[in-house]
Amino acid sequence: MLSIHRTRHIIAVAVAACAFTACVESPTEPPDGELWEDSTFDFTGDLIAFESERDGNKEIYVMIPDGSDGINITNHPAADGDAAWSPDGEKIAFASTRDGNTEIYVMDVDGSNVIRLTNDPAIDRFPSWSPDGSRLAFSTDRDGDSEIYLMDADGSNPVRLTNDLEVDSEPEWLADGSRIVFLSTRSGSGDVWIMNSDGSGLVNLTNDPSSFDSSPGTVLVPFGASERISFVSDRAGGNQDIYTMNVDGSDPVRVTTEPGSDFDSSWAPDGGRLVFDSNRTGNWDIYTIETAGTNTVRLTTHWADDESPAWRP
Repeated sequence: MLSIHRTRHIIAVAVAACAFTACVESPTEPPDGELWEDSTFDFTGDLIAFESERDGNKEIYVMIPDGSDGINITNHPAADGDAAWSPDGEKIAFASTRDGNTEIYVMDVDGSNVIRLTNDPAIDRFPSWSPDGSRLAFSTDRDGDSEIYLMDADGSNPVRLTNDLEVDSEPEWLADGSRIVFLSTRSGSGDVWIMNSDGSGLVNLTNDPSSFDSSPGTVLVPFGASERISFVSDRAGGNQDIYTMNVDGSDPVRVTTEPGSDFDSSWAPDGGRLVFDSNRTGNWDIYTIETAGTNTVRLTTHWADDESPAWRP
């Protein structure tokens, strides 16, 4: 059975970093590439949360979408990551090892009022809010392998949704709350699947045995005439890139095309851009790109790895 820590570690360990050739913009950053951290930071506007080890261990930061201002909001000796915004943008669910094993917590957008939601010896990760904010989907190995569960937003009433010996992980809700997309290896490779919010109606959306498809991304607020799902795939000659597709798996479109690995896409609230992480320069940094694959902008340039961005709804 395949084990999972982050999808990146399954499929990209052997991928060599390639030279950065895209035409991108880089933001102006403070001396030594550090983010500004002071009491004047504005938490009310458009923000991107992400993980970074720039303070010596994995923490959650938020920054404005041009990358020019940001702050560490967890600032804890333990590892913090998997940031997921609530639909109203006022809270962030996340995973942390601060109590001895990996559990799911929730906090206000400024890092205050931290509340532990799960309490199990297993590894609980990848929280994802339902569009109405009443529930969280998450992945856990509390039954011996990685499965997807639901719980109420206060951590009560956990319910198991998937039941398979292979990996089920990385759940993301569709905007109407009726279905959840997720990574599964039950078909023998990584694919993006979809199911009803009660675990029924399982459908393999990507269903490509020659590729590893993972890390689905959705928006909590519908936009435009149709809804798209972003995902990561190595179908283009082994290079990990960001794609989008319709909710039925049709019309896959490749968004990123640069050498190196691109991961962890998250949609802008209006559906016009994606934020993602990439090692195309030899280091993991955060970028944005239009969904048509144009106008790539590099947001972070720190020597530490910046990963797993999530755009505020």
